[in-house]
Amino acid sequence: MVGMGMIFEETYRPMFEALHAGGLYRKDFGVAAVSLAAVATRTGSRARAYKKEAGAKIADFTSFEGTDSVDKMIASGVDFVCVASPDDRHFEAAKKAIQAGRHVIIEKPSVLKVQQLDELTALAQEKNVLAKVVYHKLCDPDHKKLRTLVHDGELVHVNNGYCSLLEPKSISKGQFAEWIKGRNPGTYVAVHYIKLIDFTFGGRLKTVSCTGQRGIVGPADGPTWDSTQLRMIYEYADGREAAFDIHTSWVNPDNFPGYVEQEVQFRFDNGVWNGHSRKRGIELTIEGKT
Repeated sequence: MVGMGMIFEETYRPMFEALHAGGLYRKDFGVAAVSLAAVATRTGSRARAYKKEAGAKIADFTSFEGTDSVDKMIASGVDFVCVASPDDRHFEAAKKAIQAGRHVIIEKPSVLKVQQLDELTALAQEKNVLAKVVYHKLCDPDHKKLRTLVHDGELVHVNNGYCSLLEPKSISKGQFAEWIKGRNPGTYVAVHYIKLIDFTFGGRLKTVSCTGQRGIVGPADGPTWDSTQLRMIYEYADGREAAFDIHTSWVNPDNFPGYVEQEVQFRFDNGVWNGHSRKRGIELTIEGKT
């Protein structure tokens, strides 16, 4: 495991603890033991805290720390590497693991440059290892249901969509203040919706455009962005198109109701899908059926 921050706590920790308790089962190969063998972090403090807190919920694991922690972890003989460090460090860790012949999964966004993605893809093919990107929001129940309704033909031909994710200033000015420098909230969270749109509706991406604002978390002429507005146009096999707008921000007032504001709307030939995090539910209309 590379990195033991928020993503580890929310997704990997419960997975490893469940696997420690019951293993992984599939009927064609039975029960397989999957254990957290080693972690690589800069200081080791979170690994020590986790060991103390988890107790018998997890098997003992080796903690490597320091600037060469990833190298030492790979050399220890792990089979599979999960990269969940700040995303400006993904490329180096993933490349080292793949070069050593290890299978890899990387938290979104995989890397910050297309050229780096091309390099990792080519290297994984050369080494014949698995290298995949994790988009955990694809497993959200509402996103899974949307995909099912489209796949089953209940919702017909998406026309347009709007997705919004607004995070508080405590994210950009506190929790993630250091690593957001020179960054934008689009690469951080808009990628979830890009993947949802691409995976659910298919089609061919035709055009991409983006605007943004600066001046709150950094200078108005600096490299760090407060918010972004992305527009994507997809073309489909029947010659029709659909437009998708994705708005992201990490400068919402900290006293805004609800820690994170998420909203998703898609309009189809025969229906409308509305999702809103604070309303805690989905509004779905299908012509002649609901």
